[in-house]
Amino acid sequence: MEPRVQPLPPEEWDGFTKANPYNVFTTLARHPELYRAWLRFGGTLLNGTLPARVRELAILRTAYHKDSAYEWAQHARLAREAGLTELEIESVRQPAALWPVEDRLVLQVADDLHYAGDLTDATWAALCDRYDEAGRIELVMLVAHYQMLAMVLRTFRVAIEE
Repeated sequence: MEPRVQPLPPEEWDGFTKANPYNVFTTLARHPELYRAWLRFGGTLLNGTLPARVRELAILRTAYHKDSAYEWAQHARLAREAGLTELEIESVRQPAALWPVEDRLVLQVADDLHYAGDLTDATWAALCDRYDEAGRIELVMLVAHYQMLAMVLRTFRVAIEE
């Protein structure tokens, strides 16, 4: 499918984009001010307080729910780097898969936010038992951010890299 927003040509890339020539970046760089702000926000989420495993499980479940092939492709790679096995990565797509309680909670947060745009009281209580306030805020914002990004990627028809 042809992109609706063409990636910025390489001669117009900034230093970050040259070092990270992914289509998500080269496409969003078409709006420089918004791109810079988004990079700061997204970078904060990717380098936040949550363990990489938790972050990538939440992002992959969100990519699955939003049918975001681009997010899935990028974050399956990052999930492997975070120590998830191929079986775990594929199991994210199977809602009935068995998970350790800590992982199940992360997936439930993504599920609740996808289906209801809110957390059930039970999910919230479990989140309060497991994460401090900053961690709870970060996890909810992480899922919400990747829901938004999935819509942007799909709408702009951002192509997965070869």
